[in-house]
Amino acid sequence: MTGETTVRTAVRIHGRSTQRKALRALLDGLPHHGGHLLVAGEPGLGRTTLLRWAARSFRAGPVLHLGPGPDGGAHVTVEQLLDALRAASAAAPVLVCADDAHLWDAPARTALDRAVRRLSTADRVGLLLSVASDRAVAPEFARLPVVHLDPLTPSGAAALLDDATDGVAAPAVREQLLAEAEGNPALLVALVRRLSPAELRGHRPLPRPLADAVALAEVAGGAPCGPSAHARDLLLTVAAAGRAEDGTDVDAGLVHDALRHLRPEPGPGPHAEPGLGPHAEPGLGPHAEPGPGPRAEPGPGPRAEPVPEHLVLAGDRLRFRSPLVRRTVHATAAPERRRAVHRALAEVLETGGHRLTGLLHRSWSLGGPEPAPASADRLAAVADRLAAVAADGAVPASHRLRATAYARAAELTADGARRAERYTAAAEQALLAGRPDRARPLLAAARDSAAPAAVRGRAEWVRGVTELRDGPVGDAHQSLLLAASLLAADAPADAAAAALAAADAAWAAGDLPACLATLAPEPPHRPENPAPGSDGPADARGAAAHPAAVVHDHRVGMRALLEGRLDRAGAPLGQVVERGRTEDRPQTLLRSAAAALLLGDVDAARSGGARALAAARQLGSDTLVPQALEYLAYAELRAGRHPQARTHAEEGLRTALRTGQRNTAAHHRAVLALAASIEEEPDVVARHVTAALDTARRHGLVQAATLAQWAAARADLGRGRPYDAADRLGLLVLPGPARGHFAVWRLAVPCFVEAAVLAGRQEDARAVLTDFADWAAFGADPQAAAQLARCHALLAPGEHADALYRRALDRHDEAGGDFERARTALLYGKWLRRRRRPREARGRLGTALAGFERCGAGVWAAQARDELRALGAAPQGTGTGAPARLGLLTPQQLRIVRHVAEGATNREVALALGVSTRTVDYHLRKVFAALGVRSRLELARMVGEAEQDHEVRGARETRRVGSYEKTGAEH
Repeated sequence: MTGETTVRTAVRIHGRSTQRKALRALLDGLPHHGGHLLVAGEPGLGRTTLLRWAARSFRAGPVLHLGPGPDGGAHVTVEQLLDALRAASAAAPVLVCADDAHLWDAPARTALDRAVRRLSTADRVGLLLSVASDRAVAPEFARLPVVHLDPLTPSGAAALLDDATDGVAAPAVREQLLAEAEGNPALLVALVRRLSPAELRGHRPLPRPLADAVALAEVAGGAPCGPSAHARDLLLTVAAAGRAEDGTDVDAGLVHDALRHLRPEPGPGPHAEPGLGPHAEPGLGPHAEPGPGPRAEPGPGPRAEPVPEHLVLAGDRLRFRSPLVRRTVHATAAPERRRAVHRALAEVLETGGHRLTGLLHRSWSLGGPEPAPASADRLAAVADRLAAVAADGAVPASHRLRATAYARAAELTADGARRAERYTAAAEQALLAGRPDRARPLLAAARDSAAPAAVRGRAEWVRGVTELRDGPVGDAHQSLLLAASLLAADAPADAAAAALAAADAAWAAGDLPACLATLAPEPPHRPENPAPGSDGPADARGAAAHPAAVVHDHRVGMRALLEGRLDRAGAPLGQVVERGRTEDRPQTLLRSAAAALLLGDVDAARSGGARALAAARQLGSDTLVPQALEYLAYAELRAGRHPQARTHAEEGLRTALRTGQRNTAAHHRAVLALAASIEEEPDVVARHVTAALDTARRHGLVQAATLAQWAAARADLGRGRPYDAADRLGLLVLPGPARGHFAVWRLAVPCFVEAAVLAGRQEDARAVLTDFADWAAFGADPQAAAQLARCHALLAPGEHADALYRRALDRHDEAGGDFERARTALLYGKWLRRRRRPREARGRLGTALAGFERCGAGVWAAQARDELRALGAAPQGTGTGAPARLGLLTPQQLRIVRHVAEGATNREVALALGVSTRTVDYHLRKVFAALGVRSRLELARMVGEAEQDHEVRGARETRRVGSYEKTGAEH
């Protein structure tokens, strides 16, 4: 075991904030106590880079790089290592970095483990190790706390790519590089280095495959190989089988049967190689991973061979520990052996009736780089069969599998037009599978100027829908308009649906003129002919899923609505809503929910959204689930059900991010910001608003931006900051170039009027009421009539305000919705208190408080309590002082808070309570958000106030009740 002092150089890291935070906590604690941390990740994810960053960041003392001796053995004893570390840490804290510790031999690992066990926290030694997760972690390291490295997020990978290329990569090349790297930073850089400047700029075709055996092996650290021919075949068979699987694991029985086809006659003798069945058990050979679980079944010989260390066998499923290693095994195998493995898998699958996967493996088993004419004919026949089976809705298969089948059929197709058609179908299925990152390269491969207009139109349609969900919506609008023009002659119904999608893009962009122009009356056309390939099991664009009548009615109704002709909009949009009551196709149900929202029929919108969600889940379309949740969340918001809206938006955000739909995620962020704006969570509001605006500004999402800005302003208003709220909302609702989305800004008018009146801007408030009165008369918002009466009450002289507030409350009773009614009751109660009518004010404020508490509007409930306190009538147990706020915490959080208030560090709290420091950190974040404090000092002060308040609470409550009774008697 050897060591050397680090040389600090600049390190640039992308997308590792969570991991760096964990490392920073270790480094910051070393001046006071020691600590250990294990960084684990597959090859290429940046373990070495992270350790270098830690070494460069550590300034409190020396950094020692520890490694095995030249022959892999330990050249120092445990005592020598301990003496050296303790001597060094006596003068200053020491950081010890050990990179690639999985490569050490057993004696070196054992020596390090013993040294770690004998170091105390007082020794001020920090140990930072890294190991590759493509194999089992050695037992000596298994007890250390672990920081896992995952693949980079799309945004992190994109930032790294821009750094590596100086931003000169052509968009199509950029998309293919990001898709091929799968978030592995080292692989992404290796692929960039492989390209010439002309290839990087898109002037020359990219090499195929883009991630070849050389690039993969370079990042993986070589081609993994087992200790025997059987182990190598096992690795290759699992890797090959995984190409036609939806997940990361494969059926062990399939692998076992394929190996029997591959090696039907195992030779006799003491070293015969084992099979692998679904109930097999691995032996405990030198490379085996000990522990419970299924084991490899011994072969005919006396010695059982273990499952290779790169694989995990769980029940009857096998998987690689590392996706990169799986790809490397497949790419680096001898072509003849690779084709033989696919042939064996095809025979097993076809015998079992698995048509699509069997055909896929059959296609991968055929042909070399330059097939003979007879072979070419055979490949063409396989391609045709593969495309036909992929289009057969009766064949059970996921969207991902169909995308793989269409793409493989396209690769084997010589005719340019048919190849473009199949690549487009593959992109469509990839989009339905929630993989827009995979759809874009497929669409780039589908470009063929010689293809028929219908094929090119379909490709533009899929491209437009992809951008609508995860790209600039202005680009989506243009692509969809081009698709409509290309499809008009051969597929007029598809052209109309593409035009309606273009209107959706213009709507998202807040471009009213473009929206109206796109919704112009349809030209007469002959009966439709279905577009090529539109007879698949599902359609990401909506052609096969939308009846022509739905498209027509939605288009006519939407245009009439935007033109202000409700009399002409109600009937066609109502027809779309009605069809949603009997439909089971998610796209049609989404249109039904959208039409219901346009008409203000919140119950129908909730019903349509819920049914669309169920249909999307049943269909297995990950791309439609977050959209259905978006409609559901908006419907719940319009109904004033903020907790339900938050629940749907939280799930929708997770799904949208997982499926690469950043635009949809921005809408969910806006909903979450609006829901949090009524709660006591200003930091949550700010976080969601920032994230929503980041995407909205880059992709032109005016609707999402308007909602997010409204949420920020409403949070200001709820926290008693009317000047800030009026400034924010004035930009959204007052006439001018910065006015918010044409269909959304009116929703923010009631908040603006309230903020403007409180800020002394009555004239600005009056300036928007005419438009809002028209909106209320329109009938598309059930709350608008009550809100209009409330706004007039805020601006009215005293002799008229009373009646207007009562009228507003009556309208709220008709419309429903706890939150808006409670807001009106709160304002009415404030008005009554200022006019010295305390008994009436007490009733209205109590009603407001109950309404706010029922819908979880904590920040507004605090306003009601303050008003009640001003009357001397704060309800018992509902105060906003320190005791009541601490009462919001769980028992575990209270225990943590008391320790922190006494000055304990997170580590000391964890030791005292017997939990991890991560648990303490998690609970403290929740505590800070719940109590609205920003530092440990504020928290300690609040605990002190609570303890002091507890001693005098009884006397204070007695005085408060007496004061209230006296006030009531006087009035």
